[in-house]
Amino acid sequence: MSRSPAEDLSDRLSALKERDGRSYSALARRTGVSRSSLHRYCQGLAVPDLYGTVERIAGVCGATPRELAELHRLWVRASAADLSGRTAVTEAVPEVRDVTASGPAPAPAAPAGPTRTRRGDGLLARPGARRARRVPTVVAAVLAPALAAAVAVIVAAGLRDSADAGHPPAPAPQMISGPRWSRPPEPVPPAFFGVTTNSRTGDLPTFTVGAVRLWDSGTSWQRLQPRRGAFEWTTLDRHVAAANAARLPVLLTFGATPAWAAPGGPRAPYDDGSRAAPPDDLRDWDSYVRAVGARYAGRIQAYELWNLAPSPKFFTGSPELLAEMTRRAAAILRAADPRATIVCPGMGELWEPSSRAFLTRFAAGGGYEPCDVAAVKLYQRHEGDSPESVLELVDLIDDTLRRAGVLARMWNTGTTYRVVADRPLDEARAANYAVRFYLVGLVAQYERMYFYNWGGTKVPIVLQALGGAPTRAALHVEELQRWVRDAEITGCGHGVSDGLPAAVWQCTFLLPDAGSGAARAAIRWTETGTVTMTVPAGAVALHHLDQTVTDVRPGTELRIGEEPVLVRYAPGSPARG
Repeated sequence: MSRSPAEDLSDRLSALKERDGRSYSALARRTGVSRSSLHRYCQGLAVPDLYGTVERIAGVCGATPRELAELHRLWVRASAADLSGRTAVTEAVPEVRDVTASGPAPAPAAPAGPTRTRRGDGLLARPGARRARRVPTVVAAVLAPALAAAVAVIVAAGLRDSADAGHPPAPAPQMISGPRWSRPPEPVPPAFFGVTTNSRTGDLPTFTVGAVRLWDSGTSWQRLQPRRGAFEWTTLDRHVAAANAARLPVLLTFGATPAWAAPGGPRAPYDDGSRAAPPDDLRDWDSYVRAVGARYAGRIQAYELWNLAPSPKFFTGSPELLAEMTRRAAAILRAADPRATIVCPGMGELWEPSSRAFLTRFAAGGGYEPCDVAAVKLYQRHEGDSPESVLELVDLIDDTLRRAGVLARMWNTGTTYRVVADRPLDEARAANYAVRFYLVGLVAQYERMYFYNWGGTKVPIVLQALGGAPTRAALHVEELQRWVRDAEITGCGHGVSDGLPAAVWQCTFLLPDAGSGAARAAIRWTETGTVTMTVPAGAVALHHLDQTVTDVRPGTELRIGEEPVLVRYAPGSPARG
């Protein structure tokens, strides 16, 4: 029996998934394609209606350029076959239980019944699939010639298509064993563990943190300069004095243009009348920056030169204008305090190509040249996605900066404003995600991670309400800091390439009490579910975030789950296996 084009496509997708080692759930979080749709594509039960969906799945699985070209040829054939008299599926399909990692399957995203097909994730049914409605004849008549033309182009380019000839699979890319990155032992600085303050009181967390960022703290431009020539320093003085007394470095973020400086600009999302537009006259910007720099030289250690760009809520100007504002502010601040760290405007919404294009134009305009640090806002693409899902965004940002010729130190200074609309997490997941927020920063090799936020309660993960006790999430973040205090990080990795089960992440450390420098530890966790593995040789103890410690013996079973644990090794043992 001859094979269908859809089966040829599904075989390639399935082979890529198996080679990558991720579960359907993990791939769904990385690709933005539902888990059930991924299963149908890999089983040959459906064909994606956009090649971009195929490319996204294959890219996450590490497909080579040759494999992508072959997938495009197969997708064109499969799509053309399906459009020749077959139907579009618009019904919800059953969720597929993840068989790669144990643990309860996540709840379905929507009730059973008819659902809308998401953009970029439509399904085209093969014979026997459930049907909802027939593709209109006029649509098939329009699309079929276009697909036929695409096939002709591919054939003309030398990609032979024969119904009788077999197509041997493209060779797999070179397998490289090793962590995502490794380097000589290096301390994790306390300032890596930053928080953004959501309070005007000047109070600080009662659990351990390493740095403070001031935003949503009564310290915006509108609040500090409510009228041209008139400054109100009381709140910022209070914050700076408290942080200085606690020896916590302060990052002051600029933004929220006063209404008097941009009266025609769109309003920012605050009740003070501030604007999301740049000032009409950049001399007003210069005067504000000069006043701040002169007053806080030596007391504020770093300045982020705008909160979030591009954004209809925070910055609606051009990237070229923002680059000019950056150059002017950097020169003023350096003259006032040469030791201050100049942090370029925090770029956000970077899942969107248009925002990455804004970043590219900002770089082309010389925006990064006067800065010490590049700032971005890392956040999950979809509500409920794991912290590890932002590593795909990290790679997109890195690629965009490289293409723009920018090699910079990186700080994550928060998330987008929509975080306040996301639903709260349950206590266990909130604690795990808070800890993994910082661990992901280690994996990404960012210098600082500022959690958004401290003091507020209208966010998915609350660390501590103002005047309240630290939550479990905050206490676990504090314990993570104890784990790495005085330790030196040596690398981070994931899955089979790092000698681990596919679902497991780890970062490795040299312990401070190593003596000869041979005692090591590894923090391990899963993105989802629980994995049972054998206790590696040399492991002697398992440290938990609730401060309990379990003795372990090599060769016995070890369960790694979504709550990170620290595996401690005896001197002379490697933190692998």
